[in-house]
Amino acid sequence: MPFGLWGGRGGGSRLQMSRVYLWLQPVASAERAGQGRGGRGLRIASPLLQEFFTDNLWGTLPCSWQEALDGLNPPQLATQLLGMPGEGEAVRYRSVWPLTLLALKSTASALAFTRTPGFQTPSEFLENPSQSSRLTAPFRKHVRPKKQHEIRRLGELVKKLSDLTGCTQVVDIGSGQGHLSRFMSLGLGLVVKSIEGDRRLVERARRLDRELLQALDKEEKRNPQVTQASPRRSPHHVVRWVEPTALCPELLLPLETRSGCGARLLLTGLHACGDLSVALLRHFSCPEVAALASVGCCYMKLSEPGGYPLSQWVAGLRGSELPYRLREGACHALEEYTERLRKAGPGLRTHCYRAALETVIRAARPELRRPGVQGIPRVHELKIEEYVQRGLQRAGLDPQLPLDLAALRAQQAQENRVVAFFTLALLLAPLVETLILLDRLLYLQEQDFHAELLPIFSPELSPRNLVLVATKRPLGEAFSLLETEDS
Repeated sequence: MPFGLWGGRGGGSRLQMSRVYLWLQPVASAERAGQGRGGRGLRIASPLLQEFFTDNLWGTLPCSWQEALDGLNPPQLATQLLGMPGEGEAVRYRSVWPLTLLALKSTASALAFTRTPGFQTPSEFLENPSQSSRLTAPFRKHVRPKKQHEIRRLGELVKKLSDLTGCTQVVDIGSGQGHLSRFMSLGLGLVVKSIEGDRRLVERARRLDRELLQALDKEEKRNPQVTQASPRRSPHHVVRWVEPTALCPELLLPLETRSGCGARLLLTGLHACGDLSVALLRHFSCPEVAALASVGCCYMKLSEPGGYPLSQWVAGLRGSELPYRLREGACHALEEYTERLRKAGPGLRTHCYRAALETVIRAARPELRRPGVQGIPRVHELKIEEYVQRGLQRAGLDPQLPLDLAALRAQQAQENRVVAFFTLALLLAPLVETLILLDRLLYLQEQDFHAELLPIFSPELSPRNLVLVATKRPLGEAFSLLETEDS
């Protein structure tokens, strides 16, 4: 079901925001303390597991929580902690859990937006897991299954929203290689301008446009009955950076206007990164823009201040800021990680190995905190000391540093604890995303706009699956048509 600004004044959104904020504020405060002068609050909000051993994160948990979680294997964590049992499987606890831990699990689930769309697991991949049966072959080329699902679902929503609001042009912001723009223009017949700041991506998008047109022409010759009633029109690609705090004139310029009418623009962005989603919201107040369909991503890249909070109401709350760690955690894929836990694959070992590597880095260079370490392939085939040596080299340190093998082996023995802590942290991910999206709903409501959040993608395929839909006039029951699957 969609979540929107019912009642005309956003009272429901404020109530939901108050509940989430008041419940999560102690966690955020503890996290802020932990980032300061060594404070040791309950730091389950941090998925930065490099610190697991160096900052004794397991020791920050109440003893009763440690007793409940210690020794649980990954499939048990999936069912008992995340509450996502497999088919025909019930949640069975091996001991009585502390009420505080059960309350955390229950409350985090109750306060977060539902991420379950109004359709079953996509039937489009039943025949072939790598090819959507709802896209023709030319539109699937160069597009992974996840992206196939995303461009089809968002493209069809944009088409419906465009028809409902009488928009004459779609503007795809942060369009990348143009997969969504191509589907909307060449597949759905919309007039599309795509804006992307990376010239190389735009050049590739234009090349893929030409390839698709050639493929569609060949298909028409083979099947004359599918000939288009009107000439096909590729998206118009523009190389331009869009700043979050300033209006972009290029974004608002129409490609064409109907005689006697000004342009009516629909803004969209598929996983527009960080402040780019904020830029879409700021441009929505322009008179040329009639509708918006935005799917956000990369919340940790939101600028402070400016990216969050947006609404005056949230900005007026005491301590309303969200620390980086909370925003970074909100980007993790709960459903995907649950599946990893169920399979209990050796890849889960990476968490423990990376945390052990951090202890060696801190011992050698105390001032070097959480350096980026490029992915090390086939971690599960390496001994922990082999991983640490490769990690040191990737961090720019001497891989031949003397290692305390006994300490490393003792850390490796705590692998399940590391996984349990990370699973615990993931409980808060949907809740933090809820805070960010509620703030955006309230920002639009404060300007008397109409908005709703719809779970548009299957979360197993696309974890950031909530689309923010906004219009300047109420659509009433028509909103419910946007998330339905067409036959």
